[in-house]
Amino acid sequence: MNEQVKNAEVYIQKAIDLGMEWGPKLIGAIIVLIIGMWIVKMITKGFGRMLESRKVDPSLVPFLKSLTGTLLKVLVVISVMGMIGIQMTSFIAILGAAGLAVGMALSGTLQNFAGGVIILIFRPFGVGDFIEAQGYMGTVKAITIFTTALNTVDNKLIIIPNGPLSTGSLTNFSKEPQRRVDWKFGIAYGDDMENFKKAINEFIAEDSRILKDPEHFIGLSELGASSVNFAVRAWVNAADYWGVFFDMNEKVYKRFKDYNLNIPFPQMDVHLHNQGK
Repeated sequence: MNEQVKNAEVYIQKAIDLGMEWGPKLIGAIIVLIIGMWIVKMITKGFGRMLESRKVDPSLVPFLKSLTGTLLKVLVVISVMGMIGIQMTSFIAILGAAGLAVGMALSGTLQNFAGGVIILIFRPFGVGDFIEAQGYMGTVKAITIFTTALNTVDNKLIIIPNGPLSTGSLTNFSKEPQRRVDWKFGIAYGDDMENFKKAINEFIAEDSRILKDPEHFIGLSELGASSVNFAVRAWVNAADYWGVFFDMNEKVYKRFKDYNLNIPFPQMDVHLHNQGK
């Protein structure tokens, strides 16, 4: 009986010692875990509101919030486990090696994923914009997390990976509300330059789509081999660009003759010399 009492006292003492040693650590770890999870929740909510205020694609917001929350929770758990004395060095090393292996295996896919996230967050272009990138030109039909789909002007569907699209140069023709239309017209040597300016000014005045401000520009740009070439520039709303461009070309072709102007073509003068013997 005395032996059992002694054993019980020993066990109780050990329990008290363990409680004294580990109790404060466990209590502190639990407090840190609770506070940490609350902070993670607040950060995740704030991050979600920030994404929504930046008009990030709605399908991407839940994923980014979940990814951010998960990463922060993992950091909190690792910190708590370290507080109670669990050695995390080996675990973190294994986790890092596994992440490196997966990253190398999926490097191309992860690059496209990262590119999709960048595009959807910073929105250098949107669905419906007319862009030129990676050697292709077309209207953006869809933006997914890995690829972007373009419809070309001849109705071909082009799929471009988001990785190179997010890091390469890109021209967005729809971003600005106004665009400048540039033409290059030539008249024959000997034609009256003032007649040319009169014709262009009248053609521009007839087209209500051409903006009055900024004012259009006409300038002699080149004395070519067979023609006197002029640069003509005018501003239009982006949606009117191609209509104005083609209509002006048609007017020049049909009506230049009404202003005694000739559209020159390449020509060569050949001189023959008769050499007597």
